Amino acid sequence: MSKQQIILAILANAGGVGKTTIAVHLAYALADKGISVGLVDLDPQRALDVFCGLPQVDYEKSVAKVLSKGYQGDWPFITVWDNEKIEVCQGHPAMSQLADELVVRRRGEYALSDKLKSSPTAHDVVILDCPATLGKICENAVAASTHVLIPIQLEMKSISGVADLVQWLLGITKELQLDPAPPILGLVPSLYSKSKSIHRQYLQQLPEVAEQLQVNLYPEVRDSSEFKNASALGLPLQKHRPNHGACEDFLVLANDVAALSRSR
Repeated sequence: MSKQQIILAILANAGGVGKTTIAVHLAYALADKGISVGLVDLDPQRALDVFCGLPQVDYEKSVAKVLSKGYQGDWPFITVWDNEKIEVCQGHPAMSQLADELVVRRRGEYALSDKLKSSPTAHDVVILDCPATLGKICENAVAASTHVLIPIQLEMKSISGVADLVQWLLGITKELQLDPAPPILGLVPSLYSKSKSIHRQYLQQLPEVAEQLQVNLYPEVRDSSEFKNASALGLPLQKHRPNHGACEDFLVLANDVAALSRSR
């Protein structure tokens, strides 16, 4: 039996919670383990372009074109960071218009899933960097995914919003009759600063929140200016400053995704 691809949707119902930071650094950590990764930017804001040091791509070479009605071509993946194990399919502002189109398109919720089945990519793991609004694009990500990852910022709004996001996810999987439904791989506390008492307080509460939601809780990803410095150069921190302590923040998550990839 051939190994099944892992498709990981990174979901959040708010912006600025570290989705793209996690996507990029998880991809690099997986590639370091010999696992090939495809990063797909589903967000009209195109944060992956910044993190990967890529200029804005034309519509014809973007994921928006791939998901447009009637498109029969291949995925326009490009290699980044001179690493043959990591490829990116770039986003485009037209994803906003595509979301509106998918509302009325037949099988609109399954456009991404259908494309991945009709034109499968060769990657061991595909990471879907989703927009921060839980609309048709995120529904597509859920329908296409084998697993879901939820970054969570250590602020009151984010903590309280996790339960809402999980309920939305359960509702969508039921409505779309996904069988099997993609499990939640876990929650990832992001942008954590141990110098902030509110962060320490919320971090202490998260194990109880995760237990109530019956989901795994990963170690926190710290808030470091070095992430910004690295992204300004279009690099992951592991490549920009490989000895920085924050590079280790993604290892547990990467080990779990790698184990999933090798076991399927």
